[in-house]
Amino acid sequence: MSWFERASAVIPGGVNSPVRAFKAVGGDPPFIVSGSGARVTTVDGTELIDFIASWGALIHGHAHSVVVDAITEATGRGTSFGVPTTAEVELAELIVEMVPSVDVLRMVNSGTEATASAVRLARAATRRPEIIKFAGSYHGHADPFLVQAGSGLATFGTPSSPGVPEATVADTRIADYNDLESVDAQLTAGEVAAVIVEPVAGNMGCVPPGDGFLPGLRELCDRHGALLIFDEVMTGFRVGPESAQGRFGVSPDLTTMGKVMAGGTPAAAYGGREDLMRMIAPDGPVYQAGTLAGNPLATSAGLATLRWIQANDDVFDRFDDAGRLIEFRLGNALEAAGLPGVVQAVGGMVGVFLGIERATTWSDVADLDGELFNRFFHAALRRGVLLPPSPFEAWFLMESHLDSTLDIALAALEESIEEAAG
Repeated sequence: MSWFERASAVIPGGVNSPVRAFKAVGGDPPFIVSGSGARVTTVDGTELIDFIASWGALIHGHAHSVVVDAITEATGRGTSFGVPTTAEVELAELIVEMVPSVDVLRMVNSGTEATASAVRLARAATRRPEIIKFAGSYHGHADPFLVQAGSGLATFGTPSSPGVPEATVADTRIADYNDLESVDAQLTAGEVAAVIVEPVAGNMGCVPPGDGFLPGLRELCDRHGALLIFDEVMTGFRVGPESAQGRFGVSPDLTTMGKVMAGGTPAAAYGGREDLMRMIAPDGPVYQAGTLAGNPLATSAGLATLRWIQANDDVFDRFDDAGRLIEFRLGNALEAAGLPGVVQAVGGMVGVFLGIERATTWSDVADLDGELFNRFFHAALRRGVLLPPSPFEAWFLMESHLDSTLDIALAALEESIEEAAG
């Protein structure tokens, strides 16, 4: 019996997060036993260059000594206490220092908790019920976010998962990413507490904000009295040392973060303006709690990671250089193969869209060629490159890619494009 068969007998679909099941690309997922640098090793001993990077949570690479040493030392002192620790204070202080808009923050265990808590706070602060999210964007699996986009500027949400009551998502409005007119229409039509946005969309590939989009959101929210929430769970400390808000020069009212912030461990946070964050219990009436929030293993890993970023902030220039190289080489490979496609990168995030000529919003991305991507994905896997197993997911760079590894991977990916083209 294979590991996937064993897993499927005791875990729904054999995985603990659906995209890992390879349903979008076909076949059984590899089971990983170890990782080092930019590579992972499967149970059968196959070594793969990894561009999943724990879905963006790893910025150095697998088993980096900075994180391993921090966790090892913290484990020796105790794994969880349920009372305050010094590491959580130090990590909070460092995040406040690094992220421009964050005055005060609260730690949680996952990005879903962070976004759900930020929305609850926004509703309490504005005394309004509705939120706006963008078609194709993912903010965790809390009920208000499980909404699929319909057409038209006045589209309300409908549940995209059984078990989510229509009443739960009735207060979720859908706008189009990179389309300020659609946002203005929804703000005008409703009682909107907040607009929540990935400043670089990463769950429909990697789609950067167009010129003026993020400043325009800030202006629209101010005009309509709504709060602006940046979901930086993916972009936080990945596209720059000050996260996306520093890179693009736009300050949200609230920010959610996770992934890199926790050094690849299960932790996240939400923070922002002090007047808003002081509404959180026990300072204020908005309740949120967590048994493992501020866990000492996670906060130690996060603290070590952010200190490494401060000492090595040139990594973001190197990511940008690598992104331009990826755009150039894979773009040329697509052209040589006679395939339409878009390759675009922001910092340590990469989007490769096959079968389309433009990728600026969900309606563009939704038309990509899934079958072509599947052929490309498996061709790459056979050549030792592990990509995210969905055409709608961003790829992620780690510092450990930025040597000869990237050239090896790009050569394999160029061959894979040629094979996929037939």
